[in-house]
This record gives sequence, C-alpha cells and structure tokens, in this order.
Amino acid sequence: MMKCVVIYNPNSGKLSNRNEIKRIYKILENYGYSTEIIYTEYKGHAKELTKKLSNVDLLLCAGGDGTLNEVISGNIERNKPILLGHLPLGSVNDVAHMYGMTNNTTKNIVMLLNGAQKSIDVCLINNNPFVYVACLGAYVDISYATPRKLKEKYGRLAYVIYGIQQLKQKLQWHNVKYTIDGVEYRRKFSFIFITNSNRVSGVNNIYPDVKLDDNKFEVLMCDIKNKFDILKAVYYLKRREINNLPGFSYFKTDNIKLEFSEIPPSWSIDGDELEHNEKVFDIKINKNIVMLLPTKNIDKLFEVNNYDEDTN
Repeated sequence: MMKCVVIYNPNSGKLSNRNEIKRIYKILENYGYSTEIIYTEYKGHAKELTKKLSNVDLLLCAGGDGTLNEVISGNIERNKPILLGHLPLGSVNDVAHMYGMTNNTTKNIVMLLNGAQKSIDVCLINNNPFVYVACLGAYVDISYATPRKLKEKYGRLAYVIYGIQQLKQKLQWHNVKYTIDGVEYRRKFSFIFITNSNRVSGVNNIYPDVKLDDNKFEVLMCDIKNKFDILKAVYYLKRREINNLPGFSYFKTDNIKLEFSEIPPSWSIDGDELEHNEKVFDIKINKNIVMLLPTKNIDKLFEVNNYDEDTN
C-alpha cells in the first residue's frame, strides 16, 4: 500500500468534524493509500515537516495559501521532491480556486485522486519560493496583518474591514533600477506585483492568458500617486487590458532583478510576510515541483495539455 501524509494547519481552517476526517481516511484507503495526518503547531512548521518526511508517495497540504507556500518551500529543498496535492482550508484560497477546487474537502480529495500530475513553475525571490504572488507597497500587509480573531469571526470580509481601517497609510515611493531579460530600466514605483496566477486577492482573470508551465511570470509595476489613483486603476482594470493601463509597466519574463535605492518594506509572498534586510532582489523560476491537480482547469492553465501521468 502507498503512503499519504496530510499536513494540516488547524489555524487556516477547520476540518468540520470527526466524520469528515474518517471519510478522508476511507477515500484515501480506497485509492490504495495508508494515511497519516500531522498537525502544524507554529509558523514554518509545515516547511520543517515536509523536509523531514521519508517514504511518502503523496503529500497533501490542508490549509491556506500560506501553508501551501511552506510545504512547497520544504519540498523544493528535498533531494527528491514528493508528489504534492493541495486541500484548501483558508479564507481566500486564490491558488485553489485557480486550480478548480471547491469548498468541500472530501470532494477535493476525489478530484485530486482522479486528476493528473503536472509540473508547475514556482517563482523564487532571493531563493524564497512563492506559488502565486509577491507584492510590495501600501496595504499589501493586509493579507498577513489582519488579526486572526477578525478572520475567525468574519472570514474573507475581515480583510475588507481591516483594509478600511488601514486607509490612513501613506503611499510610499521607491527608486528602483530593474533589469529584465538583460535590459536595464530606472523608475519610481509605489506598488510592485510579481505573479504566476490568474487570480489574486479574490479577483479572477487579472491577466488574459496565464500558464503555469511556460517558464514565465507576470510583472506589474505601478506609479500610483494617491489613493484616488487606486480607484482609477480599478476602474481601468475592468475596461482595458492590463498591459495598456496608464501609470503601469507590464512585463512577462523568466527573470527580473530589482535594485532599490534604500531597503524597502517587507514583501508579501503568498499572503505571508517576507522580512528582509536587502536592497537587491532576484526573481527566477524553479521547475522541480510536480502537483496533483483536478482536470477541470488544466487545459486553460498549461501549455502542454496532455496529462503528464494518469493517476488512477
């Protein structure tokens, strides 16, 4: 019998009851897996657990986008990465929605086990992996600074409530020299978004044709000058393609180097804080991770549409 380990972050969301947990064991058993569920206890624990696992055929990450980031970070550091699947339990679950997951955990497991194995691009910022977004600027801390009690009480609405409270923040400008595909530019920016996703912060289809295996990521750099410009940007986003917005610089690339004139504030990567003491950031791609995905959105998300391997 094959072995499956479920790394479960109880702070990201609750498996509803013991019966649901029993169903998880039973479903995996029916697909030929003996199963062990390991609970995380602190930030970074999922990464530590993933690095230390042995003799595991399938690793399921039960948590939010941040937990998935930790598991992928640990998986990248292994000599032999483990086949990985994601069971979303967080508040926003941008990655899971992009993959075509639902809000039903047992249904998601069946979708994964009847799905396909696909190699995905994982972005690295100074060797720190992120699955779908790294961003810098005012308000990006909402994803990780929103109080947990607020999230437990209001769910996704908590981010809106906390965001309104943070509107008093001032926009900061950053002098940046950046090099993309060997070409150097210089400009001031207030926001920088580096993504490998068609969904960020609950907003779908930000980019027209995102692929997860094209060895590329999207870069959006903005010179928004005030809070009113943010509203204008949202207005334009609904009516124009993102590569044709005033005040925005858009690139699709496999590498970018950012050099700031002074140490910038923390990045938000996959909804968590990346603290640092650096002025220079290299962003590139790692292609060593294989994920088990539902077949629902594979044709839209991958250039190579034939499935890598039938998992039945």
